[in-house]
Amino acid sequence: MSLWKPMFDAARTTIRNLGRKPITAMHPFEPRVRAPRYRQSFALLHEANGDEACIGCKKCEKICPSEVITVGTAAKRESPATGKKRGWADDFTLDLQACIVCELCVQVCPVDAIVMVRVPNAPGFEREDLFLTMKRLYENEALPHAPAIGSSMIASHNPAPAAAEAPKEPAA
Repeated sequence: MSLWKPMFDAARTTIRNLGRKPITAMHPFEPRVRAPRYRQSFALLHEANGDEACIGCKKCEKICPSEVITVGTAAKRESPATGKKRGWADDFTLDLQACIVCELCVQVCPVDAIVMVRVPNAPGFEREDLFLTMKRLYENEALPHAPAIGSSMIASHNPAPAAAEAPKEPAA
């Protein structure tokens, strides 16, 4: 076998494909189109009155199959906005390095405090870059959220109550 044959085959393939439309996106120049249900990271939300939405119930921590969520709770205290006593989370951490993005934490949250965001994280070069603290989770609040939150997902899983059936008459 000649040494020139593989070189000519490669040149022929290159010339044949020169006029073809590229099928890949040129990443830095063309933004990648994401699917509507794309989810990448997490965010914690505030209520309409400005309070932190997380009440520190630890349901997300208990349901997480990867055990990457840690919630530190505080004693109940009055809300500065409403004056009512409620639970608070002092610390909330999420380790994205081991997260399997199952979204169970979003589904189980009773107050819709945690949501998934649609913007990919910047590449991290250290482990701390993939460790979301409470501060970073609240910074993600401004990013576009995924379309579903916990309460809407729970409602979609529960079928509508069946219409009241007419009582059956006994057979004669």
